[in-house]
Amino acid sequence: MKKILTITLLLLTAVAFAGTPKNQYVRIKTSYGDCIIRLYNETPQHRDNFVKLVKQGFYNGTLFHRVIQNFMIQGGDPDSKDPKKATPGAELGNGDVGYTVPAEFRDSLFHKRGVLAAARDENPKKASSGCQFYIVEGKRFTNGKLDTLEQTRLKGRKIPQWQRDYYTTVGGVPHLDQNYTVYGEVVFGIDMVDRIAAVKKDERDRPVVDVPMTVELLSKKECRQLDKILEIAN
Repeated sequence: MKKILTITLLLLTAVAFAGTPKNQYVRIKTSYGDCIIRLYNETPQHRDNFVKLVKQGFYNGTLFHRVIQNFMIQGGDPDSKDPKKATPGAELGNGDVGYTVPAEFRDSLFHKRGVLAAARDENPKKASSGCQFYIVEGKRFTNGKLDTLEQTRLKGRKIPQWQRDYYTTVGGVPHLDQNYTVYGEVVFGIDMVDRIAAVKKDERDRPVVDVPMTVELLSKKECRQLDKILEIAN
């Protein structure tokens, strides 16, 4: 009987870990450490576009070309791989892939510390760059400063209390909410973001010493394991 029970439990465990993972995760590797990001299912167009580019190796060798401490680190410009365009002092941030991704704003997704979001130009539809992204380092806000933001930069839009609680205790960049699409979050390795945000930079916020990245998709097995770990943690 015990043997049958053991075999049954092993089979059930195997089935549980053999299914399709709930989420796709990616790993960003730099000389300042690695981080693992969960891509949001609530923003499928951004998720699928990012996955497509990662599969192509698009981001490998690109730079974090703009960093602002207590704000964010930005990367994904294909020009940053071009030695002719990426020389010290050259302006980066204008490279693209020839298309944009429609905005996918969700009330449940906001610019808390550690989120992955899409950069964009000033187009009226707020469509995202097809490739450039940023990761929020952010800072903590007082309720008074959030009140001021609501009346100024947010033009009267109220920040939900549960988001206020996060912005006042953990931090983020609330004035970007509903303006730039958030489509993932760092689940491990936020220290990498802090280290990169603190590097020495020039007057254009470009790191004085290049910070290249490698981005890879985690396997289905790794994604299932992370799903389970985060489920237990939450």
